Formats: sequence, C-alpha cells, structure tokens
Amino acid sequence: MPQRRFDQAKPFVTLGLVLAAWLVLPVAVKSFLRASFFELQAPVATAASHARDLQEYWSLRNQSKQELILAGRDLARINASFELAVQQNTHLREEIRRLENLLRVPAHSDYRYEHARVVRRDFTSWWQRLIIRKGRNHDLPVGAPVVFSGGVVGRVTEVHAYTAVVELISSPGVRLAAVVEGDDRPMSFQGGVNPTFGTAQGIIEFVPLDIFASPDNTKRLVTSGLGGVFPAGLTLGQVVRVEPSTDGLFKTGEVRLDPRLGELTEVTVLVPVAREE
Repeated sequence: MPQRRFDQAKPFVTLGLVLAAWLVLPVAVKSFLRASFFELQAPVATAASHARDLQEYWSLRNQSKQELILAGRDLARINASFELAVQQNTHLREEIRRLENLLRVPAHSDYRYEHARVVRRDFTSWWQRLIIRKGRNHDLPVGAPVVFSGGVVGRVTEVHAYTAVVELISSPGVRLAAVVEGDDRPMSFQGGVNPTFGTAQGIIEFVPLDIFASPDNTKRLVTSGLGGVFPAGLTLGQVVRVEPSTDGLFKTGEVRLDPRLGELTEVTVLVPVAREE
C-alpha cells in the first residue's frame, strides 16, 4: 500500500522538484532558456504562416477573370490616389525640412518602413501581443513603434533571429502621451483589461474638464509625439466616454480601439534612422 501511494504521488513530486529547480535558477539562465525555447518554436510558426499565404494565393488564383479585372480596376484607382498623396507628402517633407533649417529647430525623427506579416497571436493574452515574421535579420530594434492603416498597433518588445514580439496598445503595459484631435493638451493613454475575443478598449486619464465625449459624439484620440517613440498624429482610437476623476481636477474616460486590431495580417514597423546633415 505505501508503495502504491508513492507511485501515485511520484509525478507530483517530480513536478515539484522541477518547479523548485526553476525557482533557484539564475535570471540569466532563465532568460537564455526562454529565448532558446522561443527560437525552437519560431520555425514551426513561421512555416504555418507561409502555408497560409500560399493557401491564400491559390484561392485568389481560382477567382474568375471578371472578378480579377474589377479588382485590378479598383486597385488602379487606389494607386492613382496614393501616387498623388506621395507627391504631396514629398513636397510637405521638403517644406518642413526647409523651415527646420531656417528656424534652427530640432528635426523630427525619420523612419524606415519595414512591412511584416503577422505569424500568430498569443491566445493566452489575445489583446496583449502578437508575433511578426521579421526580427534581427531586418535590424528591428526593441521599442520600435508598429502601425497599420488604422493607426497604432503597438511597439516591439522582443526581437529574435527572424521573428519579433509586438505588445499591442490594448495591453495594460502600454502607456503613452496622447491628445484629442484639434487640441494640443497632452493626456495619458493606457491599454485596458480586455477579455479574450471581446472588444478592445483603452483608458485615458488627465483629460481637461472642458473636453466632452459620448457614444454619439466621440473624439478622435491621436499620439502627441511626446517621448520621441511614436510620431504625432497617429490614431489611437475614439474617446466614447469621459467623467470627472476622484480629485475633480481632471476627467478619465474610455477609448474604443480599432476592431481590426483583432484580425491583423500585416503591420508596418517604423525603424528610426539617423538623418544626414
């Protein structure tokens, strides 16, 4: 009987010994083992991402010629609009650079745009992070801002050999300065505690008392540019509600984030580059 009880408790004893050994390991060893395990998993996730891209390619090949013609026509119109926007953007950049040199003001940071496919989303923390298919092989730095067509996605928190981890703006660990569109007074934005597969929301603090918002009269929240990480003017979300804080000096509120954050397939990493004099 004692031997039988020992055999039943043996797995739990082994697990306890493993946990105890893990707790006493140095931090450097834990970091090395964690990074090594991540690198071992990366090829499997990357291969699955390439397989999904190939599946999407062949599904598009099965489209009829008429559908492809219509899609090509719409794409040509969009490209024409973007070409005009690029020309205007180039002119505005040159004008900004001329004024900076004339007024001797600090230059804005320049960025290199690195487009990356999303490998997978961490299901244990759905609104906290995702993994992209580029890393040190494309010189991605830790802390680089990540954006998409709807605004800010998050920032790079880990860089591996050919993958990187992006912490989403919906994560409570992300905190940055923001402003309401049309107002230059900075506020504090932070990701909220969001349920898995639910609607992503954020929290805004230190809102001036003369700013009002409601579900029927939302305010667009954008990055302020303070801190030097995110460029100014990038969309964070829509302020849907504000109410006085406990101290009565400011307001706090809720920010509704872009629902497309939950279905991203491609993002852009803004890699800072040194501007030549």
